[in-house]
Amino acid sequence: MDFLDLDHVEFHVGDARQAAYVLSAGLGFRLLAQGGPETGLPGQRSLLLGQGDCRVLLTSGLEPGHPAARYVARHGDGVAVLAFGVRDAAAAYAGAVSGGALGLEPPRERGGLVTAVVSGFGDVVHRLVQRSGAGGGFLPGLVAVPGDAAPGPELVRAVDHAAVCVPDGQLDATVAYYCEAFGFGVVFEEYIEVGGQGMFSRVVQSPSGGITLTLIQPDGSRAPGQVDDFLAWHGGPGVQHLALSCGDVAAAVDAMAGRGVGFAPTPDAYYDTLPVRPAERLRSRGILLDRDHWGELYQIFATSLHVRRTFFWELIERHGARTFGTANIPALYAAKERELAALRVPAARGGAVAK
Repeated sequence: MDFLDLDHVEFHVGDARQAAYVLSAGLGFRLLAQGGPETGLPGQRSLLLGQGDCRVLLTSGLEPGHPAARYVARHGDGVAVLAFGVRDAAAAYAGAVSGGALGLEPPRERGGLVTAVVSGFGDVVHRLVQRSGAGGGFLPGLVAVPGDAAPGPELVRAVDHAAVCVPDGQLDATVAYYCEAFGFGVVFEEYIEVGGQGMFSRVVQSPSGGITLTLIQPDGSRAPGQVDDFLAWHGGPGVQHLALSCGDVAAAVDAMAGRGVGFAPTPDAYYDTLPVRPAERLRSRGILLDRDHWGELYQIFATSLHVRRTFFWELIERHGARTFGTANIPALYAAKERELAALRVPAARGGAVAK
């Protein structure tokens, strides 16, 4: 099995056009292709957006029985497909199934493009995509739209990693699944504490290094927190956030903030604890700084744009660093906890959890 990269991410959303507007107006994505019943995609509307090497497909069901409509009814808008680029879709499909994955759609060749689908976690599946480079379009049923003659600067380059929340007790099995079905390996693990909360995190990665999943499980023996919130509000395991790699994270924050995107605030006290004084351009924007044996890493979480406050984006800039911000992670999740704490209605007041 040769898994190359994260080919694209597909969201199932209630309104693809509205979601596309948010991505383009806020994060700088551009519309690349679209499809629907008139292009051979019955019962759905799909829009493909891109920026750098990142490709995001937004799909809305046009009828109640469509899989995208059923997904949104259960989870709200969210990631439904993490598509893996592969060298040989038939071999990757056979290997994954023999390793324990459920085969959902066998390999199918259409115009030089071979795709297949296997199970992932929860209601998230993996589309295996083999591209010959000889046409065939991005995916069947998507028709390219004319590009902007003078596109603006690209703020992000690609998806650095996907963060996945799983319920208490499911982390070991999920890690084993990705190792056995896809040949991934564990490259990083840690225990994260935020106040009275705790969470276990393990990072699995394809041998190519092109696909990285951060798997997070809440510690059920500690106080519930924002990972528990995600699992409750999303309705089970799912993708909590996608990290977008940037060439200049400070410039990306400025551009996105100017377009109305909010970011989780960082207390000044965080910077006082760092062994080195960060550049003012990082501190003034609330960007976190960390180092490992290979270099530096800058990170920041955007506030959630979803009505359920489930999925959100991360911006990340690497200068040689290969890990995931051991010192930053508690600060990142503490910032997210502060954002979500205001949404919780205390049980003593008789309220339900706000979404």
